[in-house]
Amino acid sequence: MSAKKPATSFALPVAPLEQIRNLPDELSGRVGENRPPATQICQIDARTDLDAVQSWLLEYKDQPQTFRTYRKEAERLLLWCWLELGKAFSSLSRQDLAAYQAFLVDPQPAARWCGHGRAARHSEDWRPFQGGLSKSSQQHALRILKGLFQYLHAAGYLAGNPLALVRQKEIRQDGRQVRERHLDQDTWEALVDYLQHQQSDDPKRLKQLERWRLLLAFLYLLAPRVHEVAQAKMNDFFQRRNYWWWAVEGKGKKYAEIPVNEALIAALKRYREFLGLTPLPDAEDFSPVVRDLSGSKGISPNMIYRTIKALTDEASAAFTVSNPEIALRLSKTSTHWFRHTSITHQADAGVELRFLARNARHASLATTRIYLHEEDEAWQEQNRKQDWQAPWADASEKD
Repeated sequence: MSAKKPATSFALPVAPLEQIRNLPDELSGRVGENRPPATQICQIDARTDLDAVQSWLLEYKDQPQTFRTYRKEAERLLLWCWLELGKAFSSLSRQDLAAYQAFLVDPQPAARWCGHGRAARHSEDWRPFQGGLSKSSQQHALRILKGLFQYLHAAGYLAGNPLALVRQKEIRQDGRQVRERHLDQDTWEALVDYLQHQQSDDPKRLKQLERWRLLLAFLYLLAPRVHEVAQAKMNDFFQRRNYWWWAVEGKGKKYAEIPVNEALIAALKRYREFLGLTPLPDAEDFSPVVRDLSGSKGISPNMIYRTIKALTDEASAAFTVSNPEIALRLSKTSTHWFRHTSITHQADAGVELRFLARNARHASLATTRIYLHEEDEAWQEQNRKQDWQAPWADASEKD
């Protein structure tokens, strides 16, 4: 599927991008086959592929979780094209990217590409993969990389976008992901019930429990993205004409004000009183909403992700025997599932589409409609009108 790897004397380590130095011209992209003529103006200050990718990543510097996810996918592709193809990123063709899609299924040789656990980026044990990617993870990677190529093509760094040739249905399954990556009502209620009944005399455990309770309310009732939770300040919650609102700067630095219901205010009061603060924040309270266990500092998006993962994993283990289905679902749950869960449950509760879209801060109503399941249910109900049962279906009962 791809060109034969050319001979090169350059010894390249499997290492994070920030450790890569002095690539030879044939790998750096200075003379990439997909670079436009020198007479074409480039809108970014980039002479090499690494410079170009860093320019793209800097667009997400204010969204730490997105930045890390996008860096991971760009890093994997760059290392693959250097190590496996001996080719520059800016020389990749559609055929090369088809080979990369196959590589994502089973990164080989595993000793080079796959590690065990989450090694720090500066560690010699760091590897880009922990194993092959699932179908949905492959599609997610391709969507991110398509955006990278689109950006560099629009900026004039690349002559064309090789991933533009991939059929759209190969890389878009947003609706299916929403359906797969949210908690159904039974699983959500089981998680809430589990947390509700947790008690402890250990001060550290008690702090963790109270933080989990606030986070669960925040994630479920406001459908935030994880970086928005990490950036939230106490005075982002404010009153106007006797109603509470949450002020948030979201995706694309878009400002929004979202209605806050009494359940979340009650959760916020509980957490603040646990920290020894007044029940409600004032306009001068710029302190972080979600704190570390000392109660003094905020925590990062990555720490919020790990904190919620610890909760869902713990709850999953508790349901392993009594309800394996719920246990399995919770074992897969991550922070972003709660955004999908929140919007889906709002839709199920009958929140009007126009308000649902504003709560979710979607740019398009088409995105919000993915969360509406009433048509699925109506369709299933209509199909039940074909009322027929195979005469042999209950044969076992007659024996």
